[in-house]
Amino acid sequence: MMAAATAVWAGPVTIETKNMTLLLNADTGKQPEYVYFGPRLDNFDADHVQRHADGRMNAYPAYGMNCPAEAAFAMRHADGNMSTDLVITGVERLKNDGNTITKIHMKDKVYPVNVDLCYMEYKDVDMIEAWTEITNNEKSTVTLTQFASAMLPIRRGDVWLSHFYGSWANEAQLVEEPLQPGQTIIRNKDGVRNSHTDHAEVMFSLDGKARENQGDVIGAALCYSGNYRLKIDTDDTEYHYFYAGINEDNSEYHLKKGEKFITPHLALTYSREGLSGASRNFHKWGRKYKLMHGNVERKILLNSWEGVYFDINQEGMDQMMSDIADMGGELFVMDDGWFGVKYPRKTDNSSLGDWEIDRNKLPEGIDGLLRDAKKHGIKFGIWIEPEMTNSVSELYEKHPDWIIKAPERDPVFGRGGTQLVLDLGNPKVQDFVFDVVDRLMKQYPEIDYIKWDANMAIMNHGSQYLPMADQSHLYIEYHRGFEKVCKRIRDKYPALTIQACASGGGRANWGVLPWFDEFWVSDNTDALQRIYMQWGTSYFFPAIAMASHISATPNHTVFRTTSLKYRIDVAMSGRLGMEIQPKNMTDEEKTLCRNAIAEYKQIRPVVQFGDIYRLVSPYDKKGLASMMYVNEQKDKAVFYWWKTESFQNEHLPRVKMAGLDASRRYKVHELNRIDVRPLDCEGQSYSGEYLMTRGLEMPYRNDVEWNKKNDWSSRVLLLEAE
Repeated sequence: MMAAATAVWAGPVTIETKNMTLLLNADTGKQPEYVYFGPRLDNFDADHVQRHADGRMNAYPAYGMNCPAEAAFAMRHADGNMSTDLVITGVERLKNDGNTITKIHMKDKVYPVNVDLCYMEYKDVDMIEAWTEITNNEKSTVTLTQFASAMLPIRRGDVWLSHFYGSWANEAQLVEEPLQPGQTIIRNKDGVRNSHTDHAEVMFSLDGKARENQGDVIGAALCYSGNYRLKIDTDDTEYHYFYAGINEDNSEYHLKKGEKFITPHLALTYSREGLSGASRNFHKWGRKYKLMHGNVERKILLNSWEGVYFDINQEGMDQMMSDIADMGGELFVMDDGWFGVKYPRKTDNSSLGDWEIDRNKLPEGIDGLLRDAKKHGIKFGIWIEPEMTNSVSELYEKHPDWIIKAPERDPVFGRGGTQLVLDLGNPKVQDFVFDVVDRLMKQYPEIDYIKWDANMAIMNHGSQYLPMADQSHLYIEYHRGFEKVCKRIRDKYPALTIQACASGGGRANWGVLPWFDEFWVSDNTDALQRIYMQWGTSYFFPAIAMASHISATPNHTVFRTTSLKYRIDVAMSGRLGMEIQPKNMTDEEKTLCRNAIAEYKQIRPVVQFGDIYRLVSPYDKKGLASMMYVNEQKDKAVFYWWKTESFQNEHLPRVKMAGLDASRRYKVHELNRIDVRPLDCEGQSYSGEYLMTRGLEMPYRNDVEWNKKNDWSSRVLLLEAE
């Protein structure tokens, strides 16, 4: 809750958390300037910070008075003037749920346009959020053409950038590269989802190629569900200039008289403990302040998709519920294929929007499914895709004006050759999307979990709701509408668990997660490729938010065959679930999964709430990947070791652990063991100092019977302090 502001003043501004400080100059009548961003300063050092040389420190550079330089903000005033000159009118501090918001008030020297630079400092986690509020007090509408959330100067040197690229079924692929003169631009133009091909999160290593647990690192995440642009401009000065905000391409915004435009928040952290240190900061902040139910353990579930695809029926769902309950699972989720009356949903080319039960498939309806779930002692969840429709649907027949479509153009279709995106900028569409969830929950209040999918981008630019003069508002209004719907749902159903699925990992973003409990990392459930995808995803997102499932082999996406233990060991590093048809599993496989689920329940608090330490990256091509989680008390840890290649006469590095208490002793227990003989370290105790300076040798292959040998070996170790 926002409390009353303290007095307005101007002068030096200090924004700080437990371990970092941001200093700005904020003199009345001048432009705000960055002075320092880094590890926390004491009062003496803060008063004696050396001034910057050969750099543009303006915290929010506006276009028009220094045209060759990059700008964070640009506009056309009501009279057509394209220049803006912002100066400080005062500074204000407000309290917000124990944290502090600082607002630096600015105004154009000539025009009545007000811009507030806003910073929220979190006292108990090392995070600062920055955003901008723009208010038009001119006599008529003005046009915003650039509106970054923030700009941050980063001193040149040996600065490396870590960011992510990808595609459907190959999300969050890590790229590490030194920053060079020129521009680096990371952007999204999907319109609906925003983390398939790129991510709105980056890390800057300030002292050479990034290391996991050493070195100075700045982490930045734009908290926005829509199109974004991150830009790093390196010119002839001593600085890289980092800009982050909404992607303005074809999205100029017409700000009406008296209207306020608020940009997305940019979350910033600084770590002296490398990439993993920055990740730990994001995870703690995210679990406490952003992620829905970030302090609640996630259930172990079975999702029906890869098990049966569209072949939904009452008997089959009951069988899958029985199997996951028998293996110790806690939740069953029925995926796509359960709805449609006039147009039954049998494939992906019809019925979206017609959220009525197909009684031919489910004669007893959802009531019967809830009854069966209760019979088996588990919870029930269901799949929906409420932002979309098909041209083959009753919804489209009734409301063709609800879809996104360019004026005077035919619709552009997506998945199945018939899929279309509903225009969430339209309040009637917002009401419809809210009603999809509301009707389900009012009719079936025992539904515990919703998988919310979004399988199409905005392909053609046009809103049938917005006036022609404001067609450029399409992308922004879509996500304003999405946010309004999510807020309405959460206000009414705060306890409901909701997963953000968007053709897999299309909505892994802190702009989405305040209303969602987790996201589906990828439609690709292959364990080997998941190591790479989950590794990149863990840079900014905690394990509790990363849905990671055990699936069948050959894998449905890449057709690779890996051992069940390997698939289990990878899935257990996130929020464990299953994506499989249990009736096709052998009794031995079910027993292995049953044991794994029981052991995951023991380590669930450590994995879902612990501190991450990434140890050996799969991207370093050393033949293995390794990481671990350590709880806050440092008396329990879970260590993961996965091979990523197999060769005869291979030589793998011994992995040094991290994050333990050097003075304590830890007893080792292997989880998910399939070997005929235990590891030589099984039941043994080692000091934290030994484990962090030397580590443990891991056998390169699992010691199993000849007919069970395979080329994918892995280990999961539980460490408990004595």
